[in-house]
Amino acid sequence: MERMALIKGDITRLACDAIVNAANSSLLGGGGVDGAIHRAAGPQLSQECLGLSGCKTGQAKITKGYRLPATWVIHTVGPVWHGGGSGEDSLLESCYRNSLALATQHGVRTIAFPAISTGIYRFPAQRAAQIAVRTVSEYLAHDGTIEQLLFVCFDDSTLQIYQTLLSGKEPL
Repeated sequence: MERMALIKGDITRLACDAIVNAANSSLLGGGGVDGAIHRAAGPQLSQECLGLSGCKTGQAKITKGYRLPATWVIHTVGPVWHGGGSGEDSLLESCYRNSLALATQHGVRTIAFPAISTGIYRFPAQRAAQIAVRTVSEYLAHDGTIEQLLFVCFDDSTLQIYQTLLSGKEPL
């Protein structure tokens, strides 16, 4: 657990090797974290994303960070919540696993994740956080490349959920 940390803030301001973008399938920007990352990175990010031919739910693709303090942006498309019976949990888990695998392939030592799918995709925050922490913990147990992983929370309610999970007071 010591390699994982939690902060409340703006992921676009973090000077780490990679930040993860909760992207839509076009990879061309949108609302929330996705729009903020595209605005902060500048138009070169959208131009690079045009050449990636989109991204499927649960998958991940990597680009340069351009005007961001982060070197890389790992774009992953989280699932839209449809009540939990459409494979949403496994797709969200794949977002974290595939993003971490890309990070490892590119020698990323520090990485920051937002709360994927919990905004306009309506994935329940508690359930998403449990999946995130469990998946990341399992990955870090077998990977020595990533030295620090940050969960970046935009609001107090999400921060509280992650604090409880990372303190071990709630089961994963």
